[in-house]
Amino acid sequence: RYLLDYADAFELFEKHECEGIVRAIAHLTVLDPAVGSGAFPMGVLHKLTLALRRLDPQNILWEELQKETAGQRALSAFDTQDQQARKEELADISDTFERYRESDFGRKLYLIQNSIFGVDIQTIATQIAKLRFFISLAIEQEPSQDATDNYGIKPLPNLETRFVAANTLLALDKPLQRSLAQTDSLQQELNTNRERHFHATTRQQKLACRKKDKALRDKLAAKLQWAGMSDDDAEKIAQWDPYDQNASADWFDSEYMFGVKEGFDVVIGNPPYIQLQKNGGRLGKRYKDAGYHTFARTGDIYQLFYERGCRLLAAGGHLCYITSNKWMRSGYGAKLRDYLCTQTQPECLLDLGPDVFDAAVDTNILLLRNTKAKKTTFPAVSFRAKFNQHNDNIAQYVHDYAIDMPRPNKGEPWTISDATEYNLKHKMIDVGTPLKEWDVSIYSGIKTGLNDAFVIDDETRQALIAADPNSTAIIKPVLRGRDIQRYRAQWADLWLIDTHNGYGDVPAINVADYPAIKNHLDGFSPQLEKRQDKGRTPYNLRNCAYHEEFTKEKLFWIDLAEYGRFAYDDSGILGEATTFIMTGESIKFLCAMLNAKLIRWFLQQVAPTLGKGVLRWRKVYVETIPIPKITATEQRPFMRLVDSILAAKDTDPSADTSALEAEIDRLCYHLYGLTDEEIAVVERVTT
Repeated sequence: RYLLDYADAFELFEKHECEGIVRAIAHLTVLDPAVGSGAFPMGVLHKLTLALRRLDPQNILWEELQKETAGQRALSAFDTQDQQARKEELADISDTFERYRESDFGRKLYLIQNSIFGVDIQTIATQIAKLRFFISLAIEQEPSQDATDNYGIKPLPNLETRFVAANTLLALDKPLQRSLAQTDSLQQELNTNRERHFHATTRQQKLACRKKDKALRDKLAAKLQWAGMSDDDAEKIAQWDPYDQNASADWFDSEYMFGVKEGFDVVIGNPPYIQLQKNGGRLGKRYKDAGYHTFARTGDIYQLFYERGCRLLAAGGHLCYITSNKWMRSGYGAKLRDYLCTQTQPECLLDLGPDVFDAAVDTNILLLRNTKAKKTTFPAVSFRAKFNQHNDNIAQYVHDYAIDMPRPNKGEPWTISDATEYNLKHKMIDVGTPLKEWDVSIYSGIKTGLNDAFVIDDETRQALIAADPNSTAIIKPVLRGRDIQRYRAQWADLWLIDTHNGYGDVPAINVADYPAIKNHLDGFSPQLEKRQDKGRTPYNLRNCAYHEEFTKEKLFWIDLAEYGRFAYDDSGILGEATTFIMTGESIKFLCAMLNAKLIRWFLQQVAPTLGKGVLRWRKVYVETIPIPKITATEQRPFMRLVDSILAAKDTDPSADTSALEAEIDRLCYHLYGLTDEEIAVVERVTT
């Protein structure tokens, strides 16, 4: 912590420790697979430069190690010209440190050459990243006052082979890799030539390196074809030109492009968030057969970056990403969770939520190691309301509040919970039966495709009935999501023109039988024709085979809510598309349970949050809620309390029923056999 802290500090490390850490830094390789403008690699550059400055203020160790690295390259050179170039490189290293003995220039220059790499599919991104690194080097140089060439300013390096435009997610297939293994000598020549280009200082030198690169690539194409690769694939590999700044390769290979054969020590970044089913599933189709275990058609591209990043690591290497946190609890994230649990060792998880970075999505930071999981727990922390974005320190918050999170089982959502919370969740699962195994059915509300036409106010209803009394038959009261409150909905005097498509033995509505309504709908004719959610004719609602379920005893609820908002109804009122309904057995008992604090706490463990504590109460999560199946007699205390709450709400919708709800919470805790400690956990999180 001291080594990477920018605050003033004192000497801390022994000589042998300094030597060991500097050598470790010299051999470090870091990749950002979606580099963007280069912010993350630039952060690495700054931190490693700081460490070197503290460990080796005179650059003595750093200079020796750079000469050692250059010497090793010279020993593996293929011809006298290469060896001469390496001798020149050694002389250049000496000159650099002679001129910038106490400066960060030499530290940054050789970190950029040997340690830091970036890839992005957009050429403009890699150009911006290179510009940032050029500037970072330029500011470290001081012009001399004599008449030396260029005032003593060293030409900046050429970064074309450090930041490349390519599709990180598409790797070379295995036959290609085997073919490349048979061309090691040519690969080494290419690497040597590209290292020479990194330091080339004149246009003539650069052109010579690029000409040789092209010749070597042509040779490589011939050898790859001889090794059994198809002509097209060989041409694709050999024609990749790192110096073409306007081209982006549709594949990525770290050995061929960077000369990194055994994987990177560190992979970092903030990969893009793009749903794979967006734009007609274009990305989903592109990566479906790319060999990803984490692929889910409804998922997001950042999931694939997690897996690709792990594959690009050396054995024991570390990956650290900041991404959307939806993978932790969403259905589409299940494959990624299983991959991380079984193929890697999670080292630290920060669930940042909405309040740490001003991001469009709730975020998390995950640090993992490329090794099969052995530890049964890892440190994790959830950033809740007590974290102050402007005043608190993230590192200190993690230090103060991180818990040892048990490694989740395969298929489980990832919820940051201590042993008490973990045991509580599994106690509920053991005691209860998931709602999907109850005799209940869950449906979405009626989809109109055009609420402006089909959802009307009371004044419009009266006008339609005045024009044609028969209109009464197909104008039904309707609820919207915003009307759903806890226990009882608050109807807003809105009505649905129920021109349904037919269900069961009930025929479809023929709007011609209702001239006033037809005339009303004709006023929306262009929109009705274009809408996707329509039935037999543009006048009909979308098909709803479960239409008669609305006539039954039911619960209404909505998707996005901080607390459960389940409203009991037996009046036959309809619900439009922003509502869900549940029909079946024990509806009034389930109304009590689903509005209880404990059930809200459980959903926090399995469902994604959308900021400010808002949860997704979608069917896929609600049906996992474990509710104990008890007898009708045992349900009566819950039902009596619900009846009392409903009576109070019917008299006054804003009536205070908190005492009755608290009694339901108490019965709920008892039903699951919670201890005082477990009750305190629920009350702390849900209050």
